[in-house]
Amino acid sequence: MPLITEDLVLLDLAAKDRAEVTRALAERLAAAGRVTDVEAFLADVTAREAQMPTGLEGGIGIPHARSAAVAEPSLAFARSADGVDWGAPDGPARLIFLIAAPDGAGGEHMKILAALARRLVHQSFKDALATAADAAAVVKLVTEEVIDR
Repeated sequence: MPLITEDLVLLDLAAKDRAEVTRALAERLAAAGRVTDVEAFLADVTAREAQMPTGLEGGIGIPHARSAAVAEPSLAFARSADGVDWGAPDGPARLIFLIAAPDGAGGEHMKILAALARRLVHQSFKDALATAADAAAVVKLVTEEVIDR
C-alpha cells in the first residue's frame, strides 16, 4: 500500500488548531482503513506532542506517533492558508504532515520523518506543496521527493 494517497490529502484546510487538524487527518486515515481507532490514535499523537511540539521553522507541522491503532504506515497531508500554531518559533504551520506508524514498527516512522525533514529544508519543495493544484499533485510530489529517494 502506498504511504500517501489522494484520499489522505486535505487542501484548503478549515481547522484552526492542532487538535482539529490532527482529527481531520486521522479521520481520513480511518476512512482509508489505515487507522482502526481514531480516539486511541489521537491520544498517542497528543501524548507525543506533549513531549515536544513538532512544529518546524518555515511553516511546517509534522505530528507523528506510533500507535496500536495504526494498521498501515501512512502519511497524511493538510494545507492551511491561515496557518495553525504548531509550536514553531517563527509562527504558524501552513503545511502539515501526519505520520502514522504501527506500534512495533521500529524506526520506520522516524525514517519517514527524517526523509521528509530533509526535503522540507528546500524552499522549492515547500513552494511546490503550497501551490499544488490538487491532491494528485501533492501525492506525486511527496512520492518522488520523499518516498522514492
